Amino acid sequence: MTVLPETMSVIAIREPGGPDVLTPQVRPVPVPGPGEILIAVRAAGVNRPDVLQRSGVYPAPKGTTDLPGLEVSGIVAAVGEGVTRWAAGDAVCALTPGGGYAEYALVDARNALPIPAGLDFVAAAAVPETFFTVWHNVFERGGLVAGETLLIHGGSSGIGTTAIMLAKAFGARVFVTAGSADKCAACRDLGADLAINYREENWLEAVRKATDKQGVELILDMVGGPYIEQNWVAAANDGRIVNIAFLMGSKVEIDFTRLMMKRLTQTGSTLRAQSVAAKARIADALEDKVWPMLADGRVRPVVHATFPLAEAAAAHALMETSSHIGKIVLTVSS
Repeated sequence: MTVLPETMSVIAIREPGGPDVLTPQVRPVPVPGPGEILIAVRAAGVNRPDVLQRSGVYPAPKGTTDLPGLEVSGIVAAVGEGVTRWAAGDAVCALTPGGGYAEYALVDARNALPIPAGLDFVAAAAVPETFFTVWHNVFERGGLVAGETLLIHGGSSGIGTTAIMLAKAFGARVFVTAGSADKCAACRDLGADLAINYREENWLEAVRKATDKQGVELILDMVGGPYIEQNWVAAANDGRIVNIAFLMGSKVEIDFTRLMMKRLTQTGSTLRAQSVAAKARIADALEDKVWPMLADGRVRPVVHATFPLAEAAAAHALMETSSHIGKIVLTVSS
């Protein structure tokens, strides 16, 4: 029987601010309660919500840890009462409510999944947050089906690259916007049918031209701001728009007439605030529909860079440049 240490290294947020406020600390190793598992973390994904939490504008949900980190991979170190699926020694990846930037992380057992065949710990840590988000927003809330066209704003991000691969795997046509020629090329390499460099081309005109002015059936938007109204122009009749972030702002003045005339559906969601049961339902769907694609290589997470846990500040600084393509991952020594 493995004896767990009493303390662990973590990366905490000293105060709201820039990447430099991410501070190494020593904290007690948590103990799993009923229905929970304790994961010895081998890698943790870095996500935009981590940056927002560090900046002080996206606080952790009440009752959860103040440590950042929404996804991990690693080895089950201990299980709480009532857990039957997992045992110590199992390799898993998991969606966490926080706490991923640490040597050990507590997770509800229902929000953990086996590491897909062929993925190492780094690749596995790049899966949960983006795949849960894309599945829920593109396929459940957005209702994407084969033969439709999906427009992704931010196509080279972790969310964007995942959405490209999954949408193509399920038979959709994919358009993306991205901010450089290299990012557009990377999106095309992943399967995007049209990649628009929004810095050099009017993306709305390009979408209308590519669809003979008919528009696209579904838009996944993490930009917001002026894109909110432009999305309504870009959408087809009966089109759907899903907002998952607002990098250019969430407040706009807009005429709702177009929403009525085109019979549009505008929706959105956040993942972290959803219940454990809701996330478990998404996990079940992913394991059934997507895990086989990860196992046979039809879909693969895109990892741009890795940093040791102690260099989390450098990882955040890279994310804030928006120069990365795919995911940024922290590695934790075994």
